[in-house]
Amino acid sequence: MYQIEDLIAILSRLPGLGKKTASKLAYFFVNNKEYSGDFIKVLSYIKDNIKFCSDCGCFIINSDKCSICSSDSRNSKILCIVEEQKDMIAIEETGVFSGFYHILGGTINPLENRTPEKLRIKELLFRLNQKDFEEILVATNPTIEGDATFLYLQNLIKTTFQNIKISRIATGLPMGGVLEYADKHTLSKAIEQKQYT
Repeated sequence: MYQIEDLIAILSRLPGLGKKTASKLAYFFVNNKEYSGDFIKVLSYIKDNIKFCSDCGCFIINSDKCSICSSDSRNSKILCIVEEQKDMIAIEETGVFSGFYHILGGTINPLENRTPEKLRIKELLFRLNQKDFEEILVATNPTIEGDATFLYLQNLIKTTFQNIKISRIATGLPMGGVLEYADKHTLSKAIEQKQYT
């Protein structure tokens, strides 16, 4: 049988939550059962119905493709590669990028056993073979892992698809910064001043 300690242990595994905050949340759920019920329903619905877009890999519900990938008004010649869906959302909010996206699902990080095979790179190569992209904008975060992932992708794409230009968002973002937390103006400028490799 589960105990309150089990709930605290599960909640403390969530990103950004320590044991103290997890404990507060656990007791909040226990003391507010009507809220707990709604929370359980939403989590259950998401668990049972969420899928990935067959093209970009973002989370979707009750569809095969997301609204961006199924749009006819996007620029079909440019593809932006991001680490996570939250990065795609941050770029979309700037309003300066009109192409399509590809979500890797993380970065290369050997210390955490995240090798290229664990990212959506095979799906990326499939898309590049199927579509006539002229440019790839790599929008990985300016971190050690983001840089390593960019260099890996740059080498892979240049050796396989010589006709595709590769660019990277400019470093208006601070080293070690995260796209999700960048303000719209800084992110817009980083995209507009992308650097070709």
